[in-house]
Amino acid sequence: MKLGNWVSCLHEVCLLAVAWLVWPATAGWAAPAPSPLLHGTQAEILRDTPARMHSAPVLEAVDEAQLAGRWEPTALPLALPRNALPGLQTTWIRIRLDALEEVRGATRFYLPRWLAAGYLAIYADGRLVYQSPGSPVWSLFTHPAVMFPLSQGVDGTPPRTLLVRIDRSGAQAGALSSFYLGEPAQVATLAERKDFLEVQMPFMMSAAFVLVGVFALGVWVVRRRYPGHLIFAISLLSMLRRWHFELGIERLPVPDVWFVWLTLNALVWQIVCTHQLLRLLHGRRQPVLMSGLVAMGCLLTVVSLPAGFLHLPNLLVARQTAYLMVMAMALVVSVNGCILAWRTRSVDAALLAGAFTITFVGGVADYVRLLYFTDAESVYFTPHAALVFALTCIYILFRRYLRGMDDIESANAGLEERVRAREVELKQSYERLHQVEMRQTLIEERQRLMQDMHDGLGSSLTSALRVVESGQRGNVDLSGLLKSCIDDLKLAIDSLEPVDADLLLLLATLRYRLGPRLKAAGILLHWEVTEVPRLDWLDPRKSLHILRILQEAFANILKHTQATEIRVATGLDGGWVWVTITDNGPGFDPEEGRQRRGRGLANQERRATELGGMIGFEAAQPGTRVRLMIPVDQERSRRGALPR
Repeated sequence: MKLGNWVSCLHEVCLLAVAWLVWPATAGWAAPAPSPLLHGTQAEILRDTPARMHSAPVLEAVDEAQLAGRWEPTALPLALPRNALPGLQTTWIRIRLDALEEVRGATRFYLPRWLAAGYLAIYADGRLVYQSPGSPVWSLFTHPAVMFPLSQGVDGTPPRTLLVRIDRSGAQAGALSSFYLGEPAQVATLAERKDFLEVQMPFMMSAAFVLVGVFALGVWVVRRRYPGHLIFAISLLSMLRRWHFELGIERLPVPDVWFVWLTLNALVWQIVCTHQLLRLLHGRRQPVLMSGLVAMGCLLTVVSLPAGFLHLPNLLVARQTAYLMVMAMALVVSVNGCILAWRTRSVDAALLAGAFTITFVGGVADYVRLLYFTDAESVYFTPHAALVFALTCIYILFRRYLRGMDDIESANAGLEERVRAREVELKQSYERLHQVEMRQTLIEERQRLMQDMHDGLGSSLTSALRVVESGQRGNVDLSGLLKSCIDDLKLAIDSLEPVDADLLLLLATLRYRLGPRLKAAGILLHWEVTEVPRLDWLDPRKSLHILRILQEAFANILKHTQATEIRVATGLDGGWVWVTITDNGPGFDPEEGRQRRGRGLANQERRATELGGMIGFEAAQPGTRVRLMIPVDQERSRRGALPR
């Protein structure tokens, strides 16, 4: 992209940013500012009186004048202490809406929190406008917010008085927060913000933690050494134990006693699973402590099973006693985990122990708050502490994943280093072997040359020496004998030249060496050589065999025939290359030549056999034809596939 285009894009981005920043202010100029919310903090209370009902309120109307007792002013939020009165107790709170006397239009009432082991009902000018769902235990756990319209429409008129009726167990404290009044949109925005921060965000994190636990469980199924089953168990139990913080006002189809049992024992076994995970992280077994925690968990699970005596208020009293035992277990796990994490210098164990300690402290603070209801509007620590605990577990998984990746990369780097070192060693070994092979080849070539010179050149020179010593120079062509010696020497040297598996190049070398002798003898050479396949097995030793065979054929023609023409031809027959040398002399009988014990034919046949081929002699009418057959693939010849 050109510089001008970059500048143009940057200019447009800046304009959009300025517009985005200025828009809220300009929007405020165009539209009137909404009326502020009214925050109610004053009310009147009618102290506890025996309740006449033992279920959710069903009265559709209440006459304020018929309520016995004296109204006393009180401030909101309001704490309702425990008392010794048996059964459910009724408390009335009267809220006067004098501030809305001149208000016309739609208005909404919002009560962020009420806490009681019982029921709640709200009456507007004596008419029932809200009643709590569920049961006393359900209401105690879920802490539902209350929001309903006070007036509707453009000309709607809000009520003058709200009566809040709380029916609760005298053995449990209660509380009522302050309230908000205002336009429906503003009240809904405030309620959604508080609900998101206090309920939805912890719930979404809890659900995400469960998904991470499912993933960890899948990893554990594949690799049993990975503690994924503990992560899954902790995530699931953590979600179950916080149901009373994260569920809405619609109760589940679960009896109260089983709901209490489920949330209580989810906390118990989450503590046990956390201790087991800490053991794996810091590496200390601690069998006695682990056995004690499991025994305590089993005892609480069995003892807290729903029975006939677990009903209000016994159910709530039993829950408080059980939570004291659970807090003792959590304290032991927290202190023990922190100490061993410090001793073993385990970062993962320290992170998990610290997060568990934060959760434990937050849980104790919330327990005290629910026990005495000292502040009905403060934020509960348990959901957010559990959020810290979940994030810590996820971070530990992330750290272990990164550590595993680092280990793999280190292992790969070490493996690459070892491979490079081994490659250097192999290269050095190969060079040494190559040098040894070259020396061995040189020795073998020397031995071959010595053998060939002994058999060929040595034999010819010996014959020439005997002729000279015996004084038979007139009967023997000494010059021809010496020329044969020279030809043997040249052929031995030519065999050392690289021919690149090309038979035609080898034949051309032979033609170059023997051409002058044939021309001097008055013999006409017909060269009918055609293209043939490469012979990959052709090396100097086998090249010399071919040259010796053909040299012997030419020598026999020169010595024993009166031929005037020689024809050299090549061809291909299946997987075999043939070379023929044909003369126009009188010919001879090969069997007769063998019976004379001549060494020439035997040497030719021996050399052809070493090549994996064969040589034949036949009459050509006139003359004689020597036919050499050599294989294109020597492996084929070794398997017995002979030419036709």
